Amino acid sequence: MKTWLTRIRGAFGTGLTWAAAWGFVGGLIELALNIFPNLPLPFIDMWIQTLAIPGFLGGLAFSAILRIAGGRRRFDELSLPRFAAWGAAGGLAVGAFVLVLLGGGMPQAAMVAVVSATGLLGAASAAGSLALARMTEDRELLAAAEDVHQVGLAGDEARELL
Repeated sequence: MKTWLTRIRGAFGTGLTWAAAWGFVGGLIELALNIFPNLPLPFIDMWIQTLAIPGFLGGLAFSAILRIAGGRRRFDELSLPRFAAWGAAGGLAVGAFVLVLLGGGMPQAAMVAVVSATGLLGAASAAGSLALARMTEDRELLAAAEDVHQVGLAGDEARELL
């Protein structure tokens, strides 16, 4: 039971992280549209929420894909391109889900743009997640290495010179 709760907490953490990242991208789009109102982007006055909600769902989908495809491998055993491909798959799944919710009443170019954007954001988010996880693992290893000088010989061991 404890492992399931840990996995669920990890999936929600990934979803929240992706929502923050995608919301930040939405904020940049909102800022660009406020500065340059003639940009050829659709006028959506709430870009942050428009991208943060699919970002959260994409993070959840990516966590499920990572659990299934990644198995029990550690982050240092996973390649960045494969990780990004799994993130793109999660993003594409969310893009397709959004299109189903909208009922397909959009022009075909807009549908392709939505699915492409969510796929690219998913790949970038997965690559960033892997980089962040590897940095965290490296810091933990460095922190553990700082205590190595305190490790000594046991009472019955003697230092051997070469």
